[in-house]
Amino acid sequence: MFEFMVAALMTYAGLGAVFAVPFLAAGIHRVDSHAKGSGLGFRLLVFPGVAALWPLLMGRWLRGVSEPPVEVNAHRKKAGSP
Repeated sequence: MFEFMVAALMTYAGLGAVFAVPFLAAGIHRVDSHAKGSGLGFRLLVFPGVAALWPLLMGRWLRGVSEPPVEVNAHRKKAGSP
């Protein structure tokens, strides 16, 4: 059982690393306009997060979502912001 869990985690991490390379090269600016024109340092910094969250980011990239969702919390509600 432990070997299966390690193999599954390694597969997930490997797929994430494979996804992160083209996403950081061509797709990140489509998902978040603030990342447009970002340099290599920024892309290396976010690489682990992209590799970890690759299913979420792949879905947003394929759906053509152009901006991150607006967080809705008690502070924004109190201020009257959307």
